[in-house]
Amino acid sequence: MSQDFYEILGVSRDASEDEIQEAYREKAREYHPDVSDDPNAEEKFKKAKKAKEVLTDDEKRQMYDQMGHERFEQAEKRGGAGGGAGRGGMGGDPFGGAGGFDMQDIFDQFFGGGGRRGGGNRPQQGQDLQTRLEIDLEEAYTGTTKQLNITRPETCDDCDGKGHPPSADSQTCPECNGQGQTTRVQQTPMGRVQQTATCRRCEGDGTLYDETCSTCRGSGTVQNDASLEVEIPPGIENGQTLRMEREGAPGERGGPNGDLLIQLSVRDHPDFDREGDDLSHQHAISFPQAVFGDTVSVPTLDGDIEMDIPAGTQSGEVFRLEGKGMPRLRRRGNGDLYVQVQVVTPDSLNEEQREALEQFAEAGGEEVDVEEGFFEKLKNSL
Repeated sequence: MSQDFYEILGVSRDASEDEIQEAYREKAREYHPDVSDDPNAEEKFKKAKKAKEVLTDDEKRQMYDQMGHERFEQAEKRGGAGGGAGRGGMGGDPFGGAGGFDMQDIFDQFFGGGGRRGGGNRPQQGQDLQTRLEIDLEEAYTGTTKQLNITRPETCDDCDGKGHPPSADSQTCPECNGQGQTTRVQQTPMGRVQQTATCRRCEGDGTLYDETCSTCRGSGTVQNDASLEVEIPPGIENGQTLRMEREGAPGERGGPNGDLLIQLSVRDHPDFDREGDDLSHQHAISFPQAVFGDTVSVPTLDGDIEMDIPAGTQSGEVFRLEGKGMPRLRRRGNGDLYVQVQVVTPDSLNEEQREALEQFAEAGGEEVDVEEGFFEKLKNSL
C-alpha cells in the first residue's frame, strides 16, 4: 500500500496550508538530491513535492480526502493516460480532462453539486425573505409589539399555487417521463458517474399543461400586501435579526413557507449612548454643586432617579448606577448606566457673585481670613 500524503509530510489530516508548506520545506531540506546522502533521497523528495501540491490545492485535497489515497492514485493515472504532457506524477492536474472527463462534474457529484441540486417533484421549502424595522431606544428597553407592513409573494388563490387553471389539460412530460428529473451518465476515470437534475422542461412537476394561470402567469405566486405583528423582546440591539417562522415565500409543490428575517434598527437617543447592555449619559452640574456636593435628578429609561454628587467632584468624573442600563436580552438583569458629570461655568455674574468668587480665589491655597458664613454665601450666590 502506498504511503498516505499526510504521512509523507508528517502532518495531521486537519493541518492548515501553512503547516503543510512548512512540513514540505523541512522535507525538501532533508531529501533534496543535491544535499542529501540518502540513496533514496530523490524518490522521497518527489513524493514530498507531490504530497504538497495535492494537499495545498483545495479541490484536489477535498477529492483526496473523499476518495482515499489508493483511489485517488488510480484516478490520477487514468486521467493522465490519454492527456498531454505535464499531467503526470509530478503534480499536474490528475483530473486533466482525458477522455472528455470534466473534473467539475465529479466534484459536484461528491460535494453536493449537479444532481443533488435537483429536487424533482418533491416538496421544497420556500425562500426566506428579509426586511428592516426601526424602533426607538425606549421600545428596545421595554420590549413592544410593532405592526409591520410588507409586500411579499403568496400562493395564488386562483390556481392554488399550481400555475395552471384546474380545467387545464395535462400530459406527462416527455423529457423526464413524469419523473421531474433527468439523469445523465458519464464515464469517468473512476467508472460511470450518474448525475441527476431537475427537468428543465417541466421544472420538476413531471407534467405539462396546455394553459397557464392568467393571474400569476404560471408562477403559482402573486405579490400581496401583508400586515404582521412583530414581538420585540426587551434588550434587542441595533443590527440584530428576528426570525418569524413560515412568514416567508411559499414553498413549491406543497412545501412549507420560508421564514421572514427582520433586521432591527434602533434609533439614536438624545440623552443616552448605548454600548451593549450599558448606557452612558452626560449630566450638567453647577460649579457650587461640584464644590460643595449635592443630590441631583438624573434621567433613566425607567424614569428620573436621584444621584449624590460628592463635594469636590471634578468635571468629567463618571458615576456608575448599577442595573440602570438596558435589559439583558433573554437573560436576567440589566446593564449599568454611566453618568459623566460636566461642570458648567457661569458665563455672567452679578456683583454679589463676583465678590464671593474673588474672596474664594484669594482664599485658595492661602491662610486668608474670610468673613463668617462666607462659603454658605458663595454657595447660595451661585
